[in-house]
Amino acid sequence: MNRYEGRRVLITGGGSGIGQATVHRILAEGGRVHAVDVNEAGLKATADKAAADGTAGRLTTAVLDISDESAVKEGVAASVDALGGIDVLVNAAGILRSEHTHKTTLDLWNKVIAVNLTGTFLMIRESIPALLAGDKPVIVNFSSTSAAFAHPYMSAYAATKGGIQSMSHSLAAEYSKQGLRVVCVAPGSIESGMTTGNGPGLPEDTDWSLFAKLAPALGQGFAGPETVAGVVAMLGSEDGAFITGTEIRIDGGTHY
Repeated sequence: MNRYEGRRVLITGGGSGIGQATVHRILAEGGRVHAVDVNEAGLKATADKAAADGTAGRLTTAVLDISDESAVKEGVAASVDALGGIDVLVNAAGILRSEHTHKTTLDLWNKVIAVNLTGTFLMIRESIPALLAGDKPVIVNFSSTSAAFAHPYMSAYAATKGGIQSMSHSLAAEYSKQGLRVVCVAPGSIESGMTTGNGPGLPEDTDWSLFAKLAPALGQGFAGPETVAGVVAMLGSEDGAFITGTEIRIDGGTHY
């Protein structure tokens, strides 16, 4: 399946988790990808797998902190140069920090907002001119199930994801007549750097009973990041041509 043959795709968060899985899915479908991430080692792992898969010739990478305005301006310009334009922007980069809300410092709050919400905005703002000059342009943003129902100890994260979702609706309307589609995916119960190891950083006195409603209804536990990558690939392709201004939950039926 070569839905992305000739398409140029810029992906943030391409050094791990869902972003990395999306890089490899779109490369497998014939796309040209420029992957950015703050994690240089993660980008190397992405490039190494592409080399093993025989797709490295269509992949370029660069270190980029999406919360830094000047870096984003330079980084998007470099992406346009590397790809020769942009047809699809995938905003997969993000961080998750957890804490009791009454103990959440302003620094922690601002860091989550800066990366998740402001970073997504900056990438979109700087990419729009290239997208509007591209072929059947699409922006795929990353919301979360936390935007739709309660995720304890994650108020900052939830606020950013609700903001991204609302921003995506606004963008979809604003640029609809120019042919730009804007859609969201809202993952939940997906294995990634956010959900394994120390990713969530939940408080030591976490009340686990508060998470009782967050189990996937399908009863198979967390899914792999490739589960989301497949949906992202669909949305950015012609198969998603009639989808804009909405979000798709990918969570195994949690809160169905």
